[in-house]
Amino acid sequence: MVRTSTATTGRATARQPVQSAAAAVGGVFLLIGVAGFIPGITTEYGEMSFAGHDSHAYLFGLFQVSVLHNIVHLLFGVGGLALARTVSAARLYLVGGGALYLVLWLYGLAIDHASAANFLPVNHQDNWLHLGLGLGMLALGLLFNRRPVIGR
Repeated sequence: MVRTSTATTGRATARQPVQSAAAAVGGVFLLIGVAGFIPGITTEYGEMSFAGHDSHAYLFGLFQVSVLHNIVHLLFGVGGLALARTVSAARLYLVGGGALYLVLWLYGLAIDHASAANFLPVNHQDNWLHLGLGLGMLALGLLFNRRPVIGR
């Protein structure tokens, strides 16, 4: 089923692939943010701190999380769903979010994970996930950059 919009013109327009991609990515971030607050999905849940490297909770037993980290995922997810409403905002979410995740990857590589600079917190698994997310979101935002040509 293709969603349509009647914004501004009154005519129905098909939802563009970039909008679907932004909504899907936002939905996944929202689910991950919720999962971070579920004991069992998040191991050592009782050892979760609000922020900082001393949080010993791990999403899926791999990715170090804190309350702040989970809140960031929730907000990033809600943002993706909201920005998926228009083509330009969806593209901005994917490309801008991808660039942000690449910066976060570099930050995670540069800091000492046992220092106060690791406020989210991140670990080595998070770093490589951030690289994949950054490249993936950029690819989706750029891949779906072109609109389909209708007629000649």
